[in-house]
Amino acid sequence: AIAAQISFTITSISKMMKLALASVLAGSAAAFAPAPMAKSSFAMNAFTAADLPGALAPMGFFDPLGFAEKADEKTLKRYREAEVTHGRVAMLAVLGFLVGEAVEGSSFLFDAQISGPAITHFTQVPGGWDALIVTFIGAAEAQRAQIGWVDPADASYDQPGLLRDDYYPGDIGFDPLGLRPEDPEELNLMIT
Repeated sequence: AIAAQISFTITSISKMMKLALASVLAGSAAAFAPAPMAKSSFAMNAFTAADLPGALAPMGFFDPLGFAEKADEKTLKRYREAEVTHGRVAMLAVLGFLVGEAVEGSSFLFDAQISGPAITHFTQVPGGWDALIVTFIGAAEAQRAQIGWVDPADASYDQPGLLRDDYYPGDIGFDPLGLRPEDPEELNLMIT
């Protein structure tokens, strides 16, 4: 009876780990599905608040503090870049919390010594791993900057963080599952 219970527990943990891994992979692919390129229906000169995808009834374009009214096209592009990037980070963080809580004490990582609420898990990671995590984040950010931003040496000193004219905010070219539609209207619907 005890052996059967242990076998059932191991099977349950194995299924939970597979489900968590599938959730992570599916969630991360959806979180980084690219936005449209500037060559589609959105050119730099057409980047206005009225043309941004994401406005839904009954609210329409939601900007209660009027940031978009005060922004020129380049500033609006930076706002959208920040919005998309922070939204993706938030989605991955939520997924990380859920997976961290689900596999607590049963993970093969770090001899299953990490326990407690997910908010405390990062501080329990053994020394040295945090440097590796920071290195990976830095590499991802550097890659994103290479794709979307004008080289600071080529930009005016009074225009920090200038995005490339042919860059659509959030489109870093990551689409491993081929989810991005070719039709601009379908793409706008997907982004919304």
